[in-house]
Amino acid sequence: MEEEVKKFIISLAKKAIETYVKSGRILTKPKEYPSVLNEKRGVFVSIYKKDGDKTFLRGCIGLPYPSKPLIEGLIEASISSTMDPRFQPLTREELKNIFIEVSILSNPEKIEGRDYKEKIEKIQPFKHGVIIKRGLKSALFLPQVWDDFPKKETFLSKLCVKAGLQPDEWMKNDTEFYIFEAEVIEEKL
Repeated sequence: MEEEVKKFIISLAKKAIETYVKSGRILTKPKEYPSVLNEKRGVFVSIYKKDGDKTFLRGCIGLPYPSKPLIEGLIEASISSTMDPRFQPLTREELKNIFIEVSILSNPEKIEGRDYKEKIEKIQPFKHGVIIKRGLKSALFLPQVWDDFPKKETFLSKLCVKAGLQPDEWMKNDTEFYIFEAEVIEEKL
């Protein structure tokens, strides 16, 4: 993606977050924007908070599937990330200490295989994000999460827990896996 488009994406996400936190208003889609943002793509917005020399995740919400144009999904994910249920809602006071990261996803592809071993063999650490599904439960980890859990077994166990499953349910042959890649755009500090 071109550098000017990346700058626009970060600027729009930041504006959507600030507008919502300061006024409770949902930012309207701008009249003019790069045409590539009309493509239907999955998108996640991650908010990080800087506290001295430490950085903490403050919210991360998104749309895993290409259900709407990127411009709309970006605004929706930006606002939703301020209310990630794992944290208290983002406050005005925190706005000066945050930076954001936008992940634009490829279409998730279901991994086929005879058993779980054959399926997970196709997952490439640090390249693939993973969606796990078992029954009505599912969860997603972006490719960046490999930095926290570089061992495939640990990554998949933590993903199961996120989905509300037992940590070893990734080893059941009827568990479904979907993989995707992400173009990550980081706000320049």
